[in-house]
Amino acid sequence: MRSLDGKVKKEKENGFARYAWTPHLFCVLICKLPADPFLYKASTHFGWLFFCSPQHVKSEPEDNFYYSPKYEKVITFLPCLPHSVRVSLWEEERYTDGVKWKFLEHKGPVFAPPYEPLPSHVKFYYDGKPMKLSLEAEEVATFFAKMLDHEYTTKDIFRKNFFKDWRKEMTAEEKSKITDLTKCDFTEMSEYFKAQSEARKAMTKEDKQKIKEENERTLQQYGFCIMDNHRERIANFRIEPPGLFRGRGDHPKMGMLKRRIRPEDIIVNCSKDSKHPEPPPGTRWKEVRHDNKVTWLVSWTENIQGSIKYIMLNPSSRIKGEKDWQKYETARRLKKCVDHIRNQYREDWKSKEMRIRQRAVALYFIDKLALRAGNEKEEGETADTVGCCSLRVEHISLYPEKDGQEYVVEFDFLGKDSIRYYNKVPVEKRVFKNLQLFMENKELDDDLFDRLNTSILNKHLQELMDGLTAKVFRTYNASITLQQQLKELTNVEENIPAKILSYNRANRAVAILCNHQRAPPKTFEKSMQNLQSKIDAKRDQLADAKRELKSAKADAKVRKDEKSKKAVETKKKAVQRVEEQLMKLEVQATDREENKQIALGTSKLNYLDPRISVAWCKKWGIPVEKIYNKTQREKFAWAIDMADQDFEF
Repeated sequence: MRSLDGKVKKEKENGFARYAWTPHLFCVLICKLPADPFLYKASTHFGWLFFCSPQHVKSEPEDNFYYSPKYEKVITFLPCLPHSVRVSLWEEERYTDGVKWKFLEHKGPVFAPPYEPLPSHVKFYYDGKPMKLSLEAEEVATFFAKMLDHEYTTKDIFRKNFFKDWRKEMTAEEKSKITDLTKCDFTEMSEYFKAQSEARKAMTKEDKQKIKEENERTLQQYGFCIMDNHRERIANFRIEPPGLFRGRGDHPKMGMLKRRIRPEDIIVNCSKDSKHPEPPPGTRWKEVRHDNKVTWLVSWTENIQGSIKYIMLNPSSRIKGEKDWQKYETARRLKKCVDHIRNQYREDWKSKEMRIRQRAVALYFIDKLALRAGNEKEEGETADTVGCCSLRVEHISLYPEKDGQEYVVEFDFLGKDSIRYYNKVPVEKRVFKNLQLFMENKELDDDLFDRLNTSILNKHLQELMDGLTAKVFRTYNASITLQQQLKELTNVEENIPAKILSYNRANRAVAILCNHQRAPPKTFEKSMQNLQSKIDAKRDQLADAKRELKSAKADAKVRKDEKSKKAVETKKKAVQRVEEQLMKLEVQATDREENKQIALGTSKLNYLDPRISVAWCKKWGIPVEKIYNKTQREKFAWAIDMADQDFEF
């Protein structure tokens, strides 16, 4: 970073930007500015001070202004007492003993709006006859009606779970009458909600603006908190409305009723000396806590799986950014000792102790296949999902030779979120022999690693490296795979769209490694048809442009004047322009087709060190916004500021 006069004003320390000079403390003279995410307030003995991130260039220390390139404004300050100012938010002093903050104040959550009954002309029919439902039963019925055209409502398990939970909301009279879901007709309800949806789409610009302004007012009131004198954005301040649980894959609880969350379910977390959030009139919070060793603001327990849900800070906040950075730094530390760890578990394959052999083979799978460790759970608590440590004999098949490869292991099980993991991989001979040994004299539903669990494995991982977990292995392997794939796939001669295709292919290699799948979007076929129509039209346009160029060349050959030569050059540029546009569309079609069943976003946001992507963008002149959208750029602001084109994971 250079100042306006071209002099370097900061140095790198521990990766984060830190300014090298020691300026005076400044008081704000002009502070009425647009909301700028890179300006931060800091409390001092003398009032308020605006800090700028490294994106805001400071002039010489004796000068009294910052320049904000985002708004092209000069922010003026008056010098006060000498003080060392750390400009970068990431360089602030940290608390010890696990303390995350000293002061936290917020307004609490925004609850889902109350249920609005259906108009009297919208009927529910049972066995062909209209039937008036109680308010509670009607609300749950509308959840099913809104999903009537969705594939979920055709699945037996979804319908069974919905009907069971729906009946719990019915009156005794309704229960006695409504006994068969196939006799229920939700058509009028469904059509009503479709009409509402179309009406929202057809709203006037003025009406949309009113809604936008109302949402902005709600955001300003509930979407920010004060944490240690920083105004931080809150991620999900709205409580999820009631509805039907969908789950992923073939989740056994799909169709169950997600109940309405009320103030009495809510635990609020804030500092004792803050103004506590007020519950809605006539209600009370379940609890108000003052736990400064956690970063959540609000929590509650959902009824489907009994898991705790949280309202947290936005990913662009200091705490979240610092946590991300530390996560990837831990994965980078693994790079230094991963060879030693691999040599160790290879030696352990020959151990005389069965528990050590099982631990070593499990670690091999976690390392090479990016399998999750697999957390223990109560019987019947959730779907029959497993991870590496909880694999059963039925989940793998061994083939001494298959498809021309030796020592093949076939995996077939439900992983996280009930997503099927199916993979056939050749393994090392000693791993294969150990697996045969582990499976001896066992039934199909017996544990493959019967002398191993996640606690034992995690304890061993901590002994190998401080902070090492199965997830760190996934993060390391995902990030190193992306870096290697980018080096292999990026062609210096290609244009920007082709390079972005290479990036997505590298990202896809990681998504496949981590088993990040998705069902093809419902609109996939239609969007591909639309894209193909654009490609066909562009090809016709290219053919016309080439004909015009050929005609212009023939004309220039006859006339041999300056005007005809210029016409040829113009036509050449037109052909080149259309060729580039066609190529861009064809690359887009290839990209969509290749990624229709792969979820690129999960690995990009959670397992790939963003500095790899930022460095790649800077090296090849790719705009970062082509890789990360606005929200993602805010989340990874630390990486965009930190990484240069030579960054290596």
